[in-house]
Amino acid sequence: GRQRRGRIAAEWYGNGMSATTPHIVFSISKSVCGTLGGILRDRGLLDPDAPVTAYIPELVASVYGTCSVRHLLDMTVGISFVEDYDDPDGDVIRYRYAVGWDPIPAGRESPDLRGFLATMKPDGNKHGEVFHYVSTNTDVLGWVYERACGQPLADILSQFLWQPLGAEKDGYIAVDKHGAMRAAGGICVTPHDLARFGEMMRRRGVANGRQVVPGEWIDDINASGDPEAWAHSEFAALFPKASYRSKWYRIDREKNVLLAIGIHGQYIYIHPEAELVIIRMASEHTPLDPDSALGWRRGFDAIAHRFL
Repeated sequence: GRQRRGRIAAEWYGNGMSATTPHIVFSISKSVCGTLGGILRDRGLLDPDAPVTAYIPELVASVYGTCSVRHLLDMTVGISFVEDYDDPDGDVIRYRYAVGWDPIPAGRESPDLRGFLATMKPDGNKHGEVFHYVSTNTDVLGWVYERACGQPLADILSQFLWQPLGAEKDGYIAVDKHGAMRAAGGICVTPHDLARFGEMMRRRGVANGRQVVPGEWIDDINASGDPEAWAHSEFAALFPKASYRSKWYRIDREKNVLLAIGIHGQYIYIHPEAELVIIRMASEHTPLDPDSALGWRRGFDAIAHRFL
C-alpha cells in the first residue's frame, strides 16, 4: 500500500490479507523500537549514552558489558555474530532455537533468549566504529527499555507509541519460553497501522495533531547517521549512499529517504519530498535477497518520482 499526504493513494492485498490482518513485520520491529527510544528519552526514562550495564548488570561479562545504549541503537557494537539466515549451524539458527522460533533438535540443549544474549562475545572491533547488523542488539535494547520503565515491552509500546499513534487494532509480539519479548523481529501489526506509523515518521513525529515522537529524534535519524561506519559495513554495496541511526536506514542522504526493512519482504519507505509513505508486507520464501531488495528500492523510487 502507499499513501500520500496522509491519504491512501493505492493499496492491494493478496493471499487472504486485508488492511486489518495482523502480519509479522520481522526487523521493521527494530525501527519501531528505535523510534520508541526517542519517546523514552524525552520522558526522562532513558539515557541513550548510558552504558548497557547501568540497566542490565547481568550482561557485564558479555560483549554488552562495555558498550552503550547508543551503540545498540546504531548497530555499532563490536560483536562476534554473523547474521547469515542460510547457515544451517551458524549464529542465527542458534538464536532461533533460543527464542523458540525453530524446534530444538532432539538431544540438543538451548538457552532461552536472555541466556543466549549473555553469551555474546566481542569481535575485536571498537564499539561505535563499524555498522554491523546483529539482531541480538535490539533484543538487548528491548530489555533495556523494560528495565528503564519497569514494565514489559508490549505495555511500553502500547502506552507510549501505539495508542498515541491512533492505531486501529492491537499489535502483538513473539515471546520466548519465559515470556521475554523479541524486540528484534517479533512485532505483528496490521498494514493500515504500519502505514500510520510510517506517516507519523514522515510528519516528524506528529499523528492526529499530537507530537507522538519528539521531532528532534527524527531529525537526528536524518542528521547523525555515520557515513564512515556505514562505508565499512557489509551493507555498504547494497545502499552506497546510506547511513544508519536509531534502527532506521537513511538510504538517500541528500533526500532524507528513510527505509525500514524486515526479512521475507517487509518494507516501510518514506520519501519526505514526495510526501509519500509506502508499506509492503510479504511472505517471500527467501529471507533476504539483495537483488530483490534493490529491485523494490528502484520501484519505490520510481513511484516517488511520479509524485515529485
